[in-house]
Parts: sequence; C-alpha cells; structure tokens
Amino acid sequence: MSVRVRVEADGGSRGNPGPAGYGAVVFDADTGAVLAERCDGLGIATNNVAEYNGLIAGLSAAAELGAEVVDARMDSKLVVEQMSGRWKVKHPDMIPLARRAREIADGFARVTYTWIPRAENAHADRLANEAMDAAAGVPTDVVEVAPVPAAVERVPTSPGWTGAVGAPTRLLLLRHGQTALSVERRYSGRGNPELTEIGLAQAAGAARRLAARGGVAAVVSSPLGRARQTAQAAADALGLPVTVLEGLTETDFGDWEGLTFREAAERDPDLHKSWLGDTAVRPPGGESFDEVRRRIEGVQADLVREHAGQNVLVVSHVTPIKTLLQLALDAGPSLLYRLHLDLASLSIAEFYPDGGASVRLVNDTSHL
Repeated sequence: MSVRVRVEADGGSRGNPGPAGYGAVVFDADTGAVLAERCDGLGIATNNVAEYNGLIAGLSAAAELGAEVVDARMDSKLVVEQMSGRWKVKHPDMIPLARRAREIADGFARVTYTWIPRAENAHADRLANEAMDAAAGVPTDVVEVAPVPAAVERVPTSPGWTGAVGAPTRLLLLRHGQTALSVERRYSGRGNPELTEIGLAQAAGAARRLAARGGVAAVVSSPLGRARQTAQAAADALGLPVTVLEGLTETDFGDWEGLTFREAAERDPDLHKSWLGDTAVRPPGGESFDEVRRRIEGVQADLVREHAGQNVLVVSHVTPIKTLLQLALDAGPSLLYRLHLDLASLSIAEFYPDGGASVRLVNDTSHL
C-alpha cells in the first residue's frame, strides 16, 4: 500500500527582498494528521526564493517519512505552474531551487502540484510568518501551547529534539572549484593551482545559489588561491568582503603533494597504509589529520564567538570541511576516510551557544 501525504508549503519576504522565511507541513493524506512541520528563516531573500525553499523543505520532510505519493499544495501560482511544467523557469535565482525541488520529487512514485488560496494555506503561512519574525529579529510573545505530538517533527531555528538552545552560528561550508590537480585526482594540499574554466563556472554557480539564499553575514576563506577564487565569486555576489583565515588551509601533504593515491602508496607503502588508518600519522614532511583538527577547532571556536547567531560562508578544502562536519556530528575519525565531498559542494553545520551542534546538509551540488 502506497504511503500518501499532503504537503502544504509557503514562504514570504517582508520587503521583497527583505527578511524572509518559509513554512511547510506534511499531513497524512487519509486522516489529515500532522506528520511533520518545517520552518526556518532565510535572512534577506525574495518572496519567490522563500516559496521555493518552503516547497523543498516540505518535499524533503515527505521523503524522510517514506512517502510514495505526494500532493503538494501552495498559494504561489508561480511555483505551482513551474513545477507542473506549464511555465518555464527563467530567473537565475529560481533555476537551482527548481532543480533541487525536482530532484527530490523524482524520488516519489507520483507527485502533483495544486494551487490553493492563501486562506486554505493557513498552517504553512503561520509557520512562514514565525520564521520571518525570527529573520527580522521580531520578539514573539510567550504563550502556553499544547504539547506537540511525538510524531510531529518541527524544525524552527534549531532542531528542538536535540535540546540545543539559542540561535546557532550556521557555517555554510563550500569546497573550492575544480583545479588541474583535482582533475587528475592528485594530492593537493599547500600547492596553489588555480581554478580551471570548469572550476570558475562551479564557483559562479555556487555564488548564484548563495546570493539567492541571502542572509550571509560574512565570508571567510582559506589563504590558498583556489579557495580564494571561489570565495571571491560568492563574496562579489553577496556584496561582502573576504576574510582570509590561515587555519582553513588544506592539509600539508608534504612529499606526497602532486602525487596520485597510487603513486604515494608505491613511494611509501608502509607509511601510506598507516596514514590511512591513523590520524596521528604524518605524510613525509607533512601534517597529520590530528594537527589539522586542532587548528580547525580553533577556527570553529573563533567563528562561533565572533558571529554568534549568524550565517557564515566558509570556503575551504576537503579535510577542513570534513573536520568541521566531524566536530558538529561528534563523529569518529572514520568520517574523514569515508565521507565524499564533491568539488564546489555545499554542506551546512550549526554550532549552538550551549555547545550543541547539528548538520543540516552534506555534499549538495544542486547549484552545479
């Protein structure tokens, strides 16, 4: 028997562009019971960006619930017509969002899109307005509410089920674009290859996505050229400067710099084998993953202290980004060896003032 749900989603912006947010609700299609709620602020964004983010959140929640048949309902005529294929997606801010929504929708057996009047979308509208209040810094009255049933997952500014409190510092972790060494899958640490034409296009795609999302307070980057080129594209689109942080530089691979995995293994077979299983082992003349972690812990602490409650774009490399995700997940060293991160991929880790942390996104390349 197919799992059928109804998704209602909404988004808005006070100023268009202005403080923006979205809300989404997943209902059991047969009983009408609320299965999940999602809402979050987007910083400064447009109405249409917020509407698409609401749909993406609702479809994602439906997918997590194992839905097979989805009836998506919104009061945005634009999003409904574009997702139904009757209108073309022309605006560059909308293209990556529509692509992401379709990628999620492709995982269902069937999904339909229906326009509804705003009055019939009150639940999602309320959640979106709460998110916009938070994005605008509007205080909300303290009211007593009935407890949310255990089956309902509601995610406002923080994943409340973890117990984390306060507004998190949200790190948008962007890996740099393609270089000649990455094409040949060679160790690329402290060397300084520039982005290829494809790498520049990847950086531009990420910049468009981040500009459409908005809400970024600062851009920080590794000092290496490939990261700074990627960061500069995003910073230009966001209208922000780039701050270089030495601690975000890639692992020093020492004598293995520029070698392929196989070449390094043949050159130092015993050391290479040990390095793959022990984060304290250094490449010859290089740096261990434990040493990388210590400097990344310092960067993370500084960013949380200096940008409390803000969104920060962090442009770096494979090992520093994996390490930040490892810290957020409180995961073991196997994450460093098993997690794959594509070029110009986006991941999101949040760190809360009470010491809590969460990961919202890993290795997203929908903007490419």
